[in-house]
Amino acid sequence: MKQIKEYIEANKDRFLDELFQLIRIPSISAESEHKPDMIRCAEKWRELILAAGADKCEVMSTTGNPVVYAEKIVDPSKPTVLVYGHYDVMPVEPLELWNTNPFEPVIKDDIIWARGADDDKGQSFMHAKAFEFMVKTNQLPCNVKFMLEGEEEIGSGALYGFCEEHKELLKSDIILVSDTGMIAQDIPSITSGLRGLCYWDVEVTGANHDLHSGIYGGAVANPINILCKMIADLHDADNHITIPGFYDDVLVISDQERALMAQAPFDEEAYKKELDIKTVHGEKGYTTKERTGIRPCLDVCGIWGGHTGEGSKTVLPSKAYAKISTRLVANQDYQKISQLFKDYFEAAAPDCVTVKVTPSHGGAAYVSPLEMPAYQAAEKAMTTTFGKRPVPTRSGGSIPIVAGFEKILGTKSILMGFGLGSDAIHAPNENYPLFNFFKGIETIPYFYENYVELMKK
Repeated sequence: MKQIKEYIEANKDRFLDELFQLIRIPSISAESEHKPDMIRCAEKWRELILAAGADKCEVMSTTGNPVVYAEKIVDPSKPTVLVYGHYDVMPVEPLELWNTNPFEPVIKDDIIWARGADDDKGQSFMHAKAFEFMVKTNQLPCNVKFMLEGEEEIGSGALYGFCEEHKELLKSDIILVSDTGMIAQDIPSITSGLRGLCYWDVEVTGANHDLHSGIYGGAVANPINILCKMIADLHDADNHITIPGFYDDVLVISDQERALMAQAPFDEEAYKKELDIKTVHGEKGYTTKERTGIRPCLDVCGIWGGHTGEGSKTVLPSKAYAKISTRLVANQDYQKISQLFKDYFEAAAPDCVTVKVTPSHGGAAYVSPLEMPAYQAAEKAMTTTFGKRPVPTRSGGSIPIVAGFEKILGTKSILMGFGLGSDAIHAPNENYPLFNFFKGIETIPYFYENYVELMKK
């Protein structure tokens, strides 16, 4: 792509100013008081994409937060790339752990510090600016559509129905996503798979009201004790999940892809030091990277009950609660797993308590085959701009709607992200290095160029 580096250099201050306009809008989808901010952020995206060169851009209503849809059709006979991103962000609490105002972006040490700097305003905005470059310099080689949603951080609930309703509008040859990361600035990688997700709310009830722990302790079941024991029994000594049938559909990846993944350097000592842990922990027989990429896991995300305030209170609580999630891998049906867990956990409860499991949300795992043209186009693009071939990786995270796209729209996705593990997404002090932001803008046009050439073959 001619002049891409020059274009970035000439416009980088404007790019950052426009990105910061988006970041300053606190578009937190999980908090209802920010509903007006969701609308405001969608409208700002519309303004910016139109300015970048889209033929049309609309803020379209859904059953939840709106979707921003845009397109530029250069030739109906040419391939169409649908760019997906999200404009909603995670809550920012605890605020006291932030070093800066989360919605007032600051550049320090060549890094953008703010909520949404990476996930996903910064990464989505790279696509808008790469698109702008291709349009302004008459180098756009194919049709481009944008779909930016406002509910990814809360499960993309409304987007499934939106896709069902607008299949023709969203028709494309490939969906291009930058909501993932790479290994390091000097080790480019492409996410070839995402884990799926199931999430449950658990309630355990003992007596019909809280009891005095001295008078009743030892004679009446404590729901917190029971819940802890039930949770502990979900794993065996080798950290295998004990739910019958849980592993039945797990797709085992090929030795070839496993070997390719193993090429990515991983410093386990540095990993432990960064997290301040003495040792790693997980399923026996797999490396740390494999445990988070190609194997499922089950974790307690929250647990509470009884007295949790200041001071002591000798209470035997009536109820205990937990939030439990599992990450799934290719071929596992999240709805099947959701029911398996519910049936197993409720049936495992001793007679001294009652257990209620309420499924929350979930989504399927996704695999991006290494042999498909879009993967090869992304691989070639990153090789051009980074000077080395990217490594395929399986992400431990989930973007459930990506599997939904394949099911509803019949379209595969390519996950070409530029984030880093140190970007602290979902946590205080989220950040995004300027190097990654500008390198993404530089790389994306090469993807288009390569993809169109490969689609001709």
